Amino acid sequence: MELAGIGAVLFDMDGTLVDSDAAVERAWERWAGEYAVDPAAALAIAHGSPADRTIRRLLPALDDDAVATAAARQLALQYDDLSDVTATPGAHELLNVLARLGLPWAVVTSADARLAEARLDAAGIKAPVLVTVDDVSVGKPDPEGYLRGAALLGVPVARCLVVEDAEVGLRAGRAAGAMTAALKGLDGDLRLHDLTQLARQLDPPTAS
Repeated sequence: MELAGIGAVLFDMDGTLVDSDAAVERAWERWAGEYAVDPAAALAIAHGSPADRTIRRLLPALDDDAVATAAARQLALQYDDLSDVTATPGAHELLNVLARLGLPWAVVTSADARLAEARLDAAGIKAPVLVTVDDVSVGKPDPEGYLRGAALLGVPVARCLVVEDAEVGLRAGRAAGAMTAALKGLDGDLRLHDLTQLARQLDPPTAS
């Protein structure tokens, strides 16, 4: 993939910029116990999706008010569970490269603003632009979040690179019309082992 045409980078948060997988799984496992849901079934579909969307799939008989209550409970279980939340490998290196190159970036996440800010802070990351589930009418895989992120940065979405670690987010990026970079063995325009790889492709080291 030709990276020279990239005008901005749009990052997912959990599992992409922030290593919060353990905290996410603990919260869903505890929530599943409270709502008599198979934890494995919850974990199989929860990653990268807004809580309410996941809950509707797990408990389709719930009405809108009950879904909202269940989603609020799931998020509450995550707010203060930050003990092992850190930046993912290569995250700070990549953000430093973006700063040197003058490339704008944003975080587009299925978390709400409170959780996103807490996790980014725990990872030592300050997002210049943050789009959360509070800012969109429909969450991933709908492209609204990535379209909003591109608009806030003032960069055409076709010149944005979406970096994701979940298929639901990659679908959102593709639907928005962005280029995609995929982690964790998923399929994107670019496949990444970690963010260090992207940092070095954007800013290759000079030969001595």
